Amino acid sequence: MQPVTTPRVFSGRYELTHLVARGGMAQVYRARDRLLDRPVALKVLFPELSVDRAFVERFRREAQAAANLSHPNIVPVFDWGEDGGTYYIVMEYIDGQPLSQALRAGGPMPPARVAHIGARVADALAYAHRHGVVHRDVKPGNVLLTNDEQVKVTDFGIARAVNTEESLTQTGAVMGTATYFSPEQAEGVGVDARSDIYSLGVVLFEMVAGRPPFLGDSPVAVASKHVRERPPVLSDLNPTVPPPLEAIVAKAMAKSADQRYQSASDLRADLQRFAEGRPVSAADPATLAIAAMGPATGVLGAVSGNPTEALLLGDGRRVTPPLEPESHVGRWVLLLLALLAILGLVVYFVLQNLGYIGASDKLTMPTVRGQPVAAATSTLEADGLVVTSKARQPSTTVGSTDVISTRPKAGSRAHKGEHVALVVSTGAVPKVTVPTVKGKTYSRATATLSRKGLHPTELLVASTEKTGTVLTQTPPAGTRVKKGSTVTLKVSTQNSVVVPGLIGDTVAQAGSALGAAGLAPGILTKGCSSQYGTGIVMNQTPAGGTKVAPHAKVNFEQSTGPCNVSVHNVVGKSETAAIATLSSQGLKAVPVTTATCVPGTSGKVLAQTPRGGTTVPTGSTVSIDVCKPPVASGTTTPKPGHTKPVPTSNAVRTPPVTSKT
Repeated sequence: MQPVTTPRVFSGRYELTHLVARGGMAQVYRARDRLLDRPVALKVLFPELSVDRAFVERFRREAQAAANLSHPNIVPVFDWGEDGGTYYIVMEYIDGQPLSQALRAGGPMPPARVAHIGARVADALAYAHRHGVVHRDVKPGNVLLTNDEQVKVTDFGIARAVNTEESLTQTGAVMGTATYFSPEQAEGVGVDARSDIYSLGVVLFEMVAGRPPFLGDSPVAVASKHVRERPPVLSDLNPTVPPPLEAIVAKAMAKSADQRYQSASDLRADLQRFAEGRPVSAADPATLAIAAMGPATGVLGAVSGNPTEALLLGDGRRVTPPLEPESHVGRWVLLLLALLAILGLVVYFVLQNLGYIGASDKLTMPTVRGQPVAAATSTLEADGLVVTSKARQPSTTVGSTDVISTRPKAGSRAHKGEHVALVVSTGAVPKVTVPTVKGKTYSRATATLSRKGLHPTELLVASTEKTGTVLTQTPPAGTRVKKGSTVTLKVSTQNSVVVPGLIGDTVAQAGSALGAAGLAPGILTKGCSSQYGTGIVMNQTPAGGTKVAPHAKVNFEQSTGPCNVSVHNVVGKSETAAIATLSSQGLKAVPVTTATCVPGTSGKVLAQTPRGGTTVPTGSTVSIDVCKPPVASGTTTPKPGHTKPVPTSNAVRTPPVTSKT
């Protein structure tokens, strides 16, 4: 950490004191918050990038995405803004070191510590994923270790909310760090939460082996290896790695996203099982090594992308074409052999599908669901199948140690000698009783809940109680919940901040007001309003004037303009029912009586304007023509409101065309 030689104060509040790190698009400083007299971390966008609107927008989105995340293992964002054309965000200052520094200093880590750190990073990612944010740059440099062994994930600088309407990166653009890329990032295709799982798998690999799985002369070379090459065998690099941990890393790093853990919560759960000495759900590394390679290559393929380097024939032989000085006859011979091999394969598969070849080799996968592992294995082996691996997962319908399913699945076609994986039940997820932590300090409450396998989440509340005291807990003590559930703790703080009124402000004004008050923007939702214009804050929680803890988050709702509604079709309904239906939509029904009726329509709506299905603003008027036949020839019963004249002629009139949807 280097002292700042020329101090600068941002927005009259944040005074830079030390340069902490320099990243790809910003510098991170330690600063002093003059208003609250505390250290903070200030991330400042490079001046040359501040003129680039795309970079500024990405930087702003980073602040908004991170500000919406409140989790014990995520570095919180306090504020963000602009000063003299320079953009910045304000985060909690973490007194510790990045995981990358710990790895450089100490090399491979003990398995227990790998599981401890990895589980907490996975917990942070799981929380972010549930809130629609994919990190996209999980690496040791973005995992901070505090001096009291807390784990904090930081730098959602290139994270992008999954549910945003516009993409901040062009199609094919790659964001992240090549050493920890997922294959889909390296190929420049769309990513989801499983990309973060792969990157965390690479981090776990490095923590166990003391080096990343793929090394190269350039980022492009490393990225290519993530797509095309099988990672080194972890136990070859570190023979002391326990097989369950090796299996977890292998599953997290599967080339195909479908073969990985499907959620960060699943990865966290397996790391916790390993730490507790229980069986993990990941299959053995040998089985997962095959999955890590992704889809197989074709029958005729090129090696290293060079079509003249080699030919892979259908029988598995690799034939190298002759060099240029050699006879052209040799080339024709090789080409002929390749074509014959392909033709042979085609004929073989056609005959096989027709039942002339290998018919006795085929079988239907038997159903072994609910059977004990030993019995299921005997059933499968009796049919000539080979049970090679077992995966474990919870189940509420299948008893512990019994088989849930097989891969390939029951009823599918298989061949004798084919390898089969069993999915074995670990039973239902165990439940625990939430202990009483109300009245304890937050640190003691956290330790108590963690011993029960529960995850505490802190919510600061202004109170006269001693700072750090747990005021309430949700769920309450005595509740039976699944192991791994989250318990929200409201924790007292004697400092309080008055929430400013935001209604009527723009979102930018609201963010500035919260930052000036020492608060942070929370969840932003949108809704229509006939009172507030587009982009204006129309609601907030907590309300203005409420006293809350410093750094608390305030949620607000932004108007999208007047509300529109699709008019219901009320033709054929009674007048009373039609008025009630339209009123429920926020529309005003105006009856217009008419005596031009057909038999059986008395008192019913014959037509409406606007027609059913038309989109109109809330509060609009809908005119409905209601049949009111005359009480005597040539007359009608007077009705209040609008009326249409009743014809006195005996001529037959065509009834009006009714509206249909």
